[in-house]
This record gives sequence, structure tokens and C-alpha cells, in this order.
Amino acid sequence: MDRLSPTAQALGNERRKTRPSTTQMAWLKRGLDQAGGKLPLFDGYGQHYDNRTIRSCIEQGWAEPWFNNPIKPDWTVCRLTVRGRKLAEAGKAMADAPKSEPELREVKIRNLVDDLFA
Repeated sequence: MDRLSPTAQALGNERRKTRPSTTQMAWLKRGLDQAGGKLPLFDGYGQHYDNRTIRSCIEQGWAEPWFNNPIKPDWTVCRLTVRGRKLAEAGKAMADAPKSEPELREVKIRNLVDDLFA
């Protein structure tokens, strides 16, 4: 029996091409712990998120512009939409799920590579 992943369940019957990339999902998940679902301007390494990532999430309906930044008008301050929150929560639940030994090894390797090249 085929079971849908939590991310696929949150997306419903939409096509696969509308699923978020790894960067988009990471950005959306960071809004879960912020007041009002505010999405960060910078990643965990202090780098500004690419405007293409932000615009794509807005176009997909996962984020919405919140207010204009008077100091940096070219920066878009966004927050999660209801749809984006469901997607991020599903992605977080999937990431928090217990993993098998090979999956844990893969996650450790990916984290090491991220730390080296970020």
C-alpha cells in the first residue's frame, strides 16, 4: 500500500514540481518558531536568502510579503501563509521522524558537507 509522505499530504493533489526545494523548505521551517510566522532574511550562516527563493515561495502561496523594510527597501520581509505553515510543519515532522542506521549516516554526512562548504 502506497503511503504519502507528510509533505505530499500537505500539498494535496498538486503536481510534484510544486514541491519546495531543500532551501525553500529550510526557509519555511525557520518561520515556525517566530512570532506571526515571520520568515528570516538570513540563513543560519548569516547569508542573505536569495531573492529567487523568496519570490518562488510567494508565487507558490507558501509565504506572503508582510511589510516594507524602510531601511532596506530591496529586502522583502515575509511571513508564512496557512498553506506554507502546513507544508513547513509536515517537513519538520518528516525530519524529526526516527531514522534507520543508513539514513542517520546520510544525514551526518550531509551535515558535515554543509558545514564544510557553507
